[in-house]
Amino acid sequence: MKRIENPARTATVVGRHEGRVRIGVVGAGVFGGYHAQKFAASGHAEFVGVFDLNAEAAGKVVAKVGQGAVFTSFESLADVCDALVIATPASSHAALTRKALEAGKHALVEKPLALTGVEARALAKLALERDLVLSVGHQERLVFEAMGLFATGERPKRIEAVRNGPASPEGRCEDVSVVFDLMIHDLDLTAELFGSEVKGADGAGYSVHTRLMDHAVAELHFANQGHARLTASRCAEKRERWMKIEYASGVVEIDFVTREVKNTTTFEIRADVSAILPDPLKAADEAFIAAVQGRAAPVITGGVGARAAAMAELVEGCAMSEQSVAAA
Repeated sequence: MKRIENPARTATVVGRHEGRVRIGVVGAGVFGGYHAQKFAASGHAEFVGVFDLNAEAAGKVVAKVGQGAVFTSFESLADVCDALVIATPASSHAALTRKALEAGKHALVEKPLALTGVEARALAKLALERDLVLSVGHQERLVFEAMGLFATGERPKRIEAVRNGPASPEGRCEDVSVVFDLMIHDLDLTAELFGSEVKGADGAGYSVHTRLMDHAVAELHFANQGHARLTASRCAEKRERWMKIEYASGVVEIDFVTREVKNTTTFEIRADVSAILPDPLKAADEAFIAAVQGRAAPVITGGVGARAAAMAELVEGCAMSEQSVAAA
């Protein structure tokens, strides 16, 4: 078992920007395109454009959005923006987020914030020192909040979660292991549900179609005696995503594929939140703008991203020590 110090920070920055926020997107992949659409449609933002090493891909995003421009460098985009969205491959997040903060720009970075806890905490600290808003793309937190899972008033005793799916046809996110690709969502959600420091972890994993782990299992132990078992795979035959949360007063079981909830507690847990949260990504993007303008405190802070990154690093380290290569 390996141990980890709690890297979460509670300090946040609330911006003071007046007027619409000029926002640029770095990265013209799937999520870069999504973010571009959300900010282009926002009444609080001005979508400036996209930079990507693949100028043709950037041009397609701009054409689809119907506004903004294609930029030839990170610096030229940053020069005309108040805030930047980092939606590049995960292995580049830390370096580009640092460039954005050092340029004096608020930053919204897709998960993971970084691939080590040390670098992630350094970025959260830098944002605080520069008085800049730093948000991380853990918007599944907003779904859990809408479901009522963060308002039960009772901490779980045990959590089990599975997040499995087939390999991406496009090879998306294969620059990082399945821990940083998929499991990091449940690491963040589990830590928030327990509300306690991670004291240690065990893990195992194996690779199938990439040079990194494509399947991983983790056992997490928390200071409040909570325990979690998390499984993530990007080499499964079918999509499977569920979570079982055990409380002293009962059990909540959620199937996120079928949107079915079994609940033996007295907690009001909503299975379908589409009426109150129709678009989690849009809600997260609007929350980022609100924080930059000082209309609200940041919802998903750099400290949140740092904690998740440190947990993922811990799990990956444990799993790598037990890693095997699956037979072809």
